[in-house]
Amino acid sequence: MNAREEILGRVRRAIADVGGGDPTQDVEVPWQFGRSTPMPDIWDRFTERVEDYRARVVRCSADEVAGQVTAALSATGARRVVAPEGLDVVWQQQLRESGFDLVLDPSGAVTLDASELDRIDAVVSAAAVGIAETGTLVLDHRPDQGRRALTLVPDVHVCVVGADQVVSDVPEAVARLAESVAAGLPLTWISGPSATSDIELDRVEGVHGPRTLVVILAG
Repeated sequence: MNAREEILGRVRRAIADVGGGDPTQDVEVPWQFGRSTPMPDIWDRFTERVEDYRARVVRCSADEVAGQVTAALSATGARRVVAPEGLDVVWQQQLRESGFDLVLDPSGAVTLDASELDRIDAVVSAAAVGIAETGTLVLDHRPDQGRRALTLVPDVHVCVVGADQVVSDVPEAVARLAESVAAGLPLTWISGPSATSDIELDRVEGVHGPRTLVVILAG
């Protein structure tokens, strides 16, 4: 008898007295995948967790978004800004009127390569989902979020997430993103600005993505 046969023999002996019922019916699980996890204030939790990653959160009404986006960009010193073509037209207009050099990136087309994006100061995008428990933003790269490189190469990312887009935890986020996955859309999960550290734990930001992340929580 070789080792494989010995192991399988032990397994057979161990389960010899196990009935043939449906194992999924053995234990009742009082939890449903994708159901919201109760928490005192989902937006407070989201804000706290995002800021734990050294990102900045600005909470405002839907009418104040355009002004808060331009204020966030001005605070970083950005002047040349890229945005997906599907970004809210009111936000686009506010950026132009505030003196920013706004470059639009069309959906389904690559007008700026990585080297050109590297000369852009900042990017503004919307989001698909915000996760309160982990402080994570998820982009599914629809027209108001743009292609993946757009939000990974520039040094500053200003991301607008609606209050109704914030969910409690990862399982609820996955359930909400099911339609995007079924449509074959890519997903980018963002937990704070890009950061890494070497063996001596020296923190370096901006290696794998934007060095600065500002989240506008609208509504």
